[in-house]
Amino acid sequence: MTGDRQRLEGQALARANFRYYEYIMAAFVAILLLSNIIGASKPSYIPLPGGEQWSFGAGVLFFPVSYIIGDVLTEVYGYAHARRVIWTGFAALVFMAFMATVVVALPPAKDWPGQDAYEFVFGNSWRIVLASMTAFWAGEFANSFVLAKMKIWTGGKYLWTRTIGSTVVGQGLDSLIFYPLAFYGLAGWPIEQLWQVVISQWIIKTAWEAVLTPVTYLVVNFLKRREGVEAFDSGTDFSPFAKA
Repeated sequence: MTGDRQRLEGQALARANFRYYEYIMAAFVAILLLSNIIGASKPSYIPLPGGEQWSFGAGVLFFPVSYIIGDVLTEVYGYAHARRVIWTGFAALVFMAFMATVVVALPPAKDWPGQDAYEFVFGNSWRIVLASMTAFWAGEFANSFVLAKMKIWTGGKYLWTRTIGSTVVGQGLDSLIFYPLAFYGLAGWPIEQLWQVVISQWIIKTAWEAVLTPVTYLVVNFLKRREGVEAFDSGTDFSPFAKA
């Protein structure tokens, strides 16, 4: 390999060996699962003048990191490698939902006091599970697709435009799908609060992406140097179900 970064496309990129790809995949899946376990279903708020409150989902503080990692994956390794990670994350969500269902359903040992709390924390309804998986799948693939296409359109320049632009689309879909599908019509989620959360999720997630843009630049530049690759998806099959 020469000192210049190699521009890889298609099969050449698919056959490339990378040093950091598996670690980034592990970080992506870990953040995805922890965000869904700890923060997805808790609404919090910001106090406004006059005693009003602006509601937002607590998971918004950490879940956007998974989108930033998704941006890094697509920018450095290309859409096909990002697709593999998205499906890995989706499979992890499915297993997490299955495991939670089984563990919550098991009868607790005699005199164990934690069953009610355990059911409250981990006993998500089918609506929340379905909403989480659907929103994640649609949002992540949209995010990766938009970033890959914008990279081609910009000739690899102006990284900030595609990281933020792809987040506007991906996080918008994620928020618009998850909260209405999971909580519409439920007690404790009036329609005004529901749409406040949807809008605030979208704004906060996009703002997070913008704030962390310098970090994204550092990570992307580091990985491109160390991996010796510049991925362009000019010949990529963008179907989420493609094998390569």
